Amino acid sequence: MSAHDTPLAEADYIAATADELSRKQGADKAAAVISQKALFQRRGRIVLHPDELVLTNWSEAGSLVLTRADITTAETRFTDLYGRFIGGLLNAGKPLILTTVSPSAGEIYLLINRREFMETTDDREWEKRINTWRNG
Repeated sequence: MSAHDTPLAEADYIAATADELSRKQGADKAAAVISQKALFQRRGRIVLHPDELVLTNWSEAGSLVLTRADITTAETRFTDLYGRFIGGLLNAGKPLILTTVSPSAGEIYLLINRREFMETTDDREWEKRINTWRNG
C-alpha cells in the first residue's frame, strides 16, 4: 500500500468555482437562502493525501487532483460572490476558498461537511489542515 492509498483526511463537500458563482442570478441566490445546493452544483468527497488533494466527482471527466504547488492560497472568508447574507450570519458559514493555478478550476469555493440546519461547516479546520499540508 502506497502513501497515496492512505488519506490524511476526507469529508463531503459541495463546491463551485468563482466563475460559476459570478454567473448565478437573483433566483439562484434567493434559493440559496434555503439551500446552498442552489449555488454549489459540484458535490463529492475532498480527500487529502500526503502528496495531493483530490476533489472527487469534480466534473464529468472525473476528479480534480491538486498538488501543493497547484494551491496558492487556502482561506475562509466571505466575498462579494458569497457573502454573510447567503452564507449565514455566523463565521462558521464562511466558505473555504482555494486559489489554484489550475486553468479549469481557478478559485474554488468549498463548503465541507455543511450542516444545513445549523449553517455550519468544517471549513476552518480544513483551512488549517490544507495550509499545514501545503507548508509541509
